[in-house]
Amino acid sequence: MKLYHNPRCSKSREALQLLEEKGKSPEIVLYMKESLTHNDVESILEKLDMDAADLIRKGEKIWKEEFADKELTEDELIFCMIEHPQLMERPILENADKARVGRPTEKILEIL
Repeated sequence: MKLYHNPRCSKSREALQLLEEKGKSPEIVLYMKESLTHNDVESILEKLDMDAADLIRKGEKIWKEEFADKELTEDELIFCMIEHPQLMERPILENADKARVGRPTEKILEIL
């Protein structure tokens, strides 16, 4: 079990606390510091069963200023999240072949 975690994000902290309350100790992936690869993001998207566009935080300043007005392919969106990890929704819990974005936080319980 992996938690893609940003300690500066309240939702991410809530997800970690919820997991700990359930007696779970996921591997913590600090994706803002530890760069993800294209394969990592593709795998996450497959486990989430969603497109890259649905994992992008479109309210982020970098998205609005650099990408919002562009038609980007799936691969280009993945590379945007790799280059600017703050664009990726969080937290994400990955458990075996499933993953969930913790928005709301309780969504991660679906795959425990």
